[in-house]
Amino acid sequence: MKYGIGIGIVTLGMALGSAAAAQTSWDMSVVWPEGNFHTQNAMTFAEQVSEATDGEVQITVHSGGALGIKGPEGMAAVRDGLVPIADILMSQQVGENPALGVETLPYLAPTLPDLALLHKFYRPMVESIAEDMNQKLLYMVPWPGQAVYSPNKIETLADLEGLTIRVVDANGDAFFNALGAAPLQMPWGEVVPSLAAGTIKGVTTSSSSGVDGAFWEFMDNMNTFNWQASSNIVTVNLDSWNALDPEDQKAIEEVAAALEGDFWMNSANEDAAKIATLKENGMTVTAPSEDLRAALVEKAKPLWEEFKTRVPEAAPVIDNYLAVRGE
Repeated sequence: MKYGIGIGIVTLGMALGSAAAAQTSWDMSVVWPEGNFHTQNAMTFAEQVSEATDGEVQITVHSGGALGIKGPEGMAAVRDGLVPIADILMSQQVGENPALGVETLPYLAPTLPDLALLHKFYRPMVESIAEDMNQKLLYMVPWPGQAVYSPNKIETLADLEGLTIRVVDANGDAFFNALGAAPLQMPWGEVVPSLAAGTIKGVTTSSSSGVDGAFWEFMDNMNTFNWQASSNIVTVNLDSWNALDPEDQKAIEEVAAALEGDFWMNSANEDAAKIATLKENGMTVTAPSEDLRAALVEKAKPLWEEFKTRVPEAAPVIDNYLAVRGE
């Protein structure tokens, strides 16, 4: 009898050991601080993945760049298996593939409805690029529209003349050069130190990042240009993905699909809340006048054609989107 009990205990221990071994643990790289809505989205996703897979897949979200991966390194890090999963600012990945810069073309998709329409044509290309880079796209979520933060009010194009301003990508660099400013590309982690050092005087980014960076400590004005769309993508390394049971893969895909719409709503709500926070902290928030916006759009449209020439594989995406939009 004692022998039988011993066998039973050993068998149970082996079963428990096998169950523990079967559990998959992924460390997720996120460069944004914990309070940022993209980070909160990632945490919600991780919680629901755990529930949907009965604990078989556990995702630990590491915010604030804690894993040492900078924004522009995101897709390469997932491709090479340095991390199994990451939240990635797509526009910072244009060094891997320039077609990842489509949505950041100035005034191409300035509203969330515009961006949702663009994604109908654009998402299949993003999925294909991700697959070519050994990863699977799980979900993509936009930032609030890109504003311009500056020491002085911007009421005409002349007010941008010579302004040293941080931009995210080549499209932003081309646009602000066309506007007469002096743009500098840099990842988020360098922005606040550069403001403190005086390397830059202005920043183009979302209301969320304006609050994350406490920009009221450096500048007095924010103008809601909404000149550029910008999305984060969450991708998983294909080797890590293919190692999962098909049931877990299906469950994760369903969680991502179910949450993505909520995450888009989070972006819209985030913008209003963070603009209120900026105002509460003394920033003057304005919107472009009709004349200024018309001047900005006039400067933007030639860049669409230049982009299509430089990145011809993206031209059908842009053309099909503009055709539906009536342009």
